[in-house]
Amino acid sequence: MTTDDTQIVTNSDVLQQNLSKLDELTKRFVQVVQNKKKINSALNGPGPDLMLKASTAYWQNMLENPSKLMEQQIAYWGQTLTHFVEAQQAMTTGAAEDAEKDAPKDRRFSNPQWTTNPYFRLIRQQYETNVATMRASVAQVEGLPNKERQRLNYFTQQIVDMMAPTNFFGTNPDALERAVETEGQSLITGLENLITDLEANEGELIVKLADESAFEVGGNIATSPGKVIFRNDMMELIQYTPTADEVYETPIVIFPPWINKYYILDLKQQNSLIKWITDQGYTLFVVSWINPDASHRQVGLEDYIERGYLKAFDIVKDVTGQSEVNAIGYCIAGTTLSLTLSLLKKRGDTTIKSATFFTALTDFSDQGEFTPFLQNDFIDGIEQQVEDTGMLESFIMSRTFSYLRSNDLIYTPAIKSYMMGEAPPAFDLLFWNGDGANLPAKMVMQYLRGLCQNNEFADKGFDLMGETLHLSDVDVPVCSIACETDHIAAWKDCYRGVQQMGSTDKTFILSQSGHIAGIVNPPSKMKYGHYTNDDLNLENEDWYASATFTQGSWWPRWETWLRARSGNKVPARVPGESGYDVIMDAPGLYVMRRATD
Repeated sequence: MTTDDTQIVTNSDVLQQNLSKLDELTKRFVQVVQNKKKINSALNGPGPDLMLKASTAYWQNMLENPSKLMEQQIAYWGQTLTHFVEAQQAMTTGAAEDAEKDAPKDRRFSNPQWTTNPYFRLIRQQYETNVATMRASVAQVEGLPNKERQRLNYFTQQIVDMMAPTNFFGTNPDALERAVETEGQSLITGLENLITDLEANEGELIVKLADESAFEVGGNIATSPGKVIFRNDMMELIQYTPTADEVYETPIVIFPPWINKYYILDLKQQNSLIKWITDQGYTLFVVSWINPDASHRQVGLEDYIERGYLKAFDIVKDVTGQSEVNAIGYCIAGTTLSLTLSLLKKRGDTTIKSATFFTALTDFSDQGEFTPFLQNDFIDGIEQQVEDTGMLESFIMSRTFSYLRSNDLIYTPAIKSYMMGEAPPAFDLLFWNGDGANLPAKMVMQYLRGLCQNNEFADKGFDLMGETLHLSDVDVPVCSIACETDHIAAWKDCYRGVQQMGSTDKTFILSQSGHIAGIVNPPSKMKYGHYTNDDLNLENEDWYASATFTQGSWWPRWETWLRARSGNKVPARVPGESGYDVIMDAPGLYVMRRATD
């Protein structure tokens, strides 16, 4: 026996040993799947009514114009046969014809074998043909209402993404090559990763996007020095330690979204907006919301306003001795800040000197990419689910947001983890993204029905706390920051809401990038620029076309705007010196509670 033969036998033994581990892993897999927690089936996809409407419309179109169907089918057959013949020829000659010309632009097919190997080339070409045919078929469906068409397009895209050959081991050259290189260890590690993720989420498949062991809240993220000076059943209020001897007299309070944790604004010192604001000479307070459980079933928007916003305003005024506060609301917290401003207007309360909105929607007349999830079948399913559980569990929201970018947030990470056996990266942003929060049942339905579906705040008025609140009531100076590629709060929708506010002092800034990167954009990075235009009477496209672009972060521009509304300098305020005792160091207790605790 030669040395090479011995090596082959050894490698074969290792491979067999690895494959033998599959039995134990299979048992664990079966057990966790059998014990999977149940959620309402309406949350897993569209109801049969959409498919019935689409198929009925499609076949009606075909009956009226059968040549269209034949033309489409003949083209499909022709392309399929051409690809097969080319593959046969390539197998005979050993090379794919016009391989360079046929090189795919889709980064999922970056492995050279998708172009040079006849087998993989045929699979990839046929997938591309199938995709083009599906999209053409959907585009030809006539007679569907606009929202139904949007939903059909969305769910068609989900099928397209799910059925990509890269998602299956036998048709993914990267995974196959990796398995051979590691003598099957990548498969074992990948299956262990899969089962671990399932076990961590009670049988629900949520791909872990970051190495959680690499981060510690309060250890290497969320480390800006501050003190928790107040706590109730809704929130903790953190007062941050000043970094200057003098500060502007008007304090700032930030309300982060309670869908996620506040420390997105304090991931690390280099990109911490919290640190940057204190370094500019401001007294800064930040709310850290409770992570709800089933006991918070009856907590509504009125509770967030009364025991969150209004309580925080009272404490901040007590601590600083000021009668006015500059308020900031991010995402859903910005939406609720606008409701609070309307309420204060009704009450004749002038506490708020200025309001800043980060990617905050106030007019939901265009539901955008969320249209598939804001129709009655899905919302009815959520209503039934939260009635059973008392809360909307974090993984349901996370899954919904992820499917809006399924290739980036589901399939590509799953391939790397489960098929390639790779460990998730140590990426702080993805760690934060996985540290989600639940939502109380009552609040969820108020938000989804009253604001998202019925658009009551911008339309007829939203009834809350004994008042009918309207977007036009917002009359304090406002600065709204939206993000150009934001798929959660589209900038045109944010802009439309600001246009309807009653303030005569309105500023709109459009940052490059998306919902997070466009906001967490420190000046030191010089990464994303921003657009400005003083004429907010323009339609959004005209506003954009005539806007001035500035390279670099919007933070300094906003700080200049804020400084003009922050008064004179006064001696810095130290947490614990104003009658509110220090409860504990930042980041506090509430931020540590996981959604599954």
